[in-house]
Amino acid sequence: MDQDTLLRLLEDVQNGLVSLETASAKLVRLPFEDIGFAKVDHHRSLRTGLPEVILASGKTPEQVAEIFASMAASGVDVLATRADSATFDAVQQRVAAAKYLPVPRVITLRQKEWAANVNQPRIAVVCAGTSDIPVAEEAAVTIDIFGGEVDRVYDVGVAGLHRLLAHCEVLQQARVIIVCAGMEGALPSVLGGLVSVPVIAVPTSVGYGASFQGLAALLGMLNSCSPNVTVVNIDNGFGAAYVATMICRGPLK
Repeated sequence: MDQDTLLRLLEDVQNGLVSLETASAKLVRLPFEDIGFAKVDHHRSLRTGLPEVILASGKTPEQVAEIFASMAASGVDVLATRADSATFDAVQQRVAAAKYLPVPRVITLRQKEWAANVNQPRIAVVCAGTSDIPVAEEAAVTIDIFGGEVDRVYDVGVAGLHRLLAHCEVLQQARVIIVCAGMEGALPSVLGGLVSVPVIAVPTSVGYGASFQGLAALLGMLNSCSPNVTVVNIDNGFGAAYVATMICRGPLK
């Protein structure tokens, strides 16, 4: 259940379309569903404004499918990250409308209609090179499934800064910018010095030997001289997108 669902339920009670007993039965349900191997948090949207998200890695396809189906039945949009095709096959047997995006490795289910809003803050997702696109797309798809407005600016790393400067107008319109980069992780610092908004840096595990699977980029970003740069963990496009979405939404009313 999310805030929109709760408000519709209360309106239906007010208008006589739903009985007090029916509404009470829906409201007194436990805020989570215990399915044995997992406790699905159906009230997370009420507390945080965003629903629970499934991390598929480390779970069996059948476990992901059961959690996914439980969340789908509650009416929220559903997102499973770090999923493979075998996991998607299991999910689709339970939820036929689910979709798989192989580049970011996510499974999505859209159940809510998000109205276009020209005044909604935009989030720019930027990546240094084409090799960083899977992490950037994880961020972009997460923003999209949560109803955010996202602009993609890809392959604009510091080896050719003229490519980044060609997108200044898009970057200046963003409320938050997510920057995914591997190698030495320099792009967030450069971009942070060009804009007046928060920059969320995502180190990626892209680079040659001494990049240490993203550790070099992580340390470089943590030592950024641009004070508007903050950093999430290696390859964590989802985490960056979640925070960026909450920044744009502001506090729950």
